[in-house]
Amino acid sequence: MANFIDRRLNPKDKSIGNRQRFLRRAREELKRAVKEQVKSVGIADVGVGQKVSMPTRGVSEPTFQPAADTGDRERVLPGNREFMPGDRLRKPQGGGGGGKAGAGTGEDEDDFQFVLSRAEVLDLFFEDLELPDMVKLSLKETMTFKPRRAGFAITGSPTNINIGRTMRNSQGRRIALRRPKQSEIDALLEELAELEKKPGRQASERIAMLKAELDRLERRRRRVPFIDTVDIRFNRFEQQPLPNASAVMFCLMDVSASMGEREKDLAKRFFVLLHLFLKRRYERIEIVFIRHTDEAREVDEETFFYSTQSGGTMVSTALAEMLQVIEERYPPSDWNIYAAQASDGDNISGDSERCVRLLSRVMQLCQYYAYVEIIDERESEIFARTDNGTSLWRAYRTIDGEWPNFQMTRIAKPADIYPVFRKLFARQSQSRQLRK
Repeated sequence: MANFIDRRLNPKDKSIGNRQRFLRRAREELKRAVKEQVKSVGIADVGVGQKVSMPTRGVSEPTFQPAADTGDRERVLPGNREFMPGDRLRKPQGGGGGGKAGAGTGEDEDDFQFVLSRAEVLDLFFEDLELPDMVKLSLKETMTFKPRRAGFAITGSPTNINIGRTMRNSQGRRIALRRPKQSEIDALLEELAELEKKPGRQASERIAMLKAELDRLERRRRRVPFIDTVDIRFNRFEQQPLPNASAVMFCLMDVSASMGEREKDLAKRFFVLLHLFLKRRYERIEIVFIRHTDEAREVDEETFFYSTQSGGTMVSTALAEMLQVIEERYPPSDWNIYAAQASDGDNISGDSERCVRLLSRVMQLCQYYAYVEIIDERESEIFARTDNGTSLWRAYRTIDGEWPNFQMTRIAKPADIYPVFRKLFARQSQSRQLRK
């Protein structure tokens, strides 16, 4: 019977197998705990490992316990002064135990602490989210291929020779055909050299025998080469087809003077969450960052999140910049185009109408467009109805009614960011149910 020993290194004080089984069993509870903790620790901390507190319910191992109200018991425990053999015991009130009784209120047991790695946190956090309607494939090359190891082959390129497998095959063949070893020939040569120094008939006869033996061994070594063509093995690769679904996400953020530090912080938190989501779930996606005041320009990731900038407000400049970038680099026939915009809704007089005209052109190119408006917490009650709002919000409401792939929502406090994000990027079957 073969015994297989897994010698892969485990993390300190952790078992990979047990850890994966626990993650599968407590997945829903861990997911709930991660989402609750994110509301308090902040969006920026999603991308690092976390220590998650979760109730002990559901994490204990199953055990067998005797039923208190069934079965026959004839024994009497030591120290008993109340019952005698044959007495009938009263049925316990309240069922079996579970947890430790104690005074006061609160949970009866301490919470269970479980440390999740960065990858595990992101997997749980973004498990049921996706970019909707990613259907366009590149027309120039509908499929891309990725090489994947698929065993060994007897033919191939010299650069793909597998040295280890080739040498094992060679050694097995040489042993099977009894190819003379070099050590045997060396021993005969040493003996021959010693005999040639000694005169005499007996030495001459032995020399003749050794030469004949050496000739036989050399001929056999030539017939059984050290490496034969039948020994050579090449690494074999299969071309694994991959869908060539190229996507680009445009992130448009208002950084004008009307956006205070609070509003900019909420917008950046939303885009940080979006950035983590895209990089975690999609390998082939490009992200274009556009900031705008009364002027818009494309910036890099560092500038988008950390640069300080202020000025007047003209939202249409961001949409015009987005259209220009699409025309120059991202033909809609080849790219799935997405966009997310964050603003406080403040705009220069008359520019909201221009935004509607530009956004109508954008929606013809986009798979999906999400608009997030940052409002004050005191305005939450005033803007409870979707018809109420800033001039930009009212202008975008006309787009919301015409295009099913357009979503708009509001954020008033940090705790709103994750629910709003889930609403905007829920899987397709859920997003249809969440339409206003």
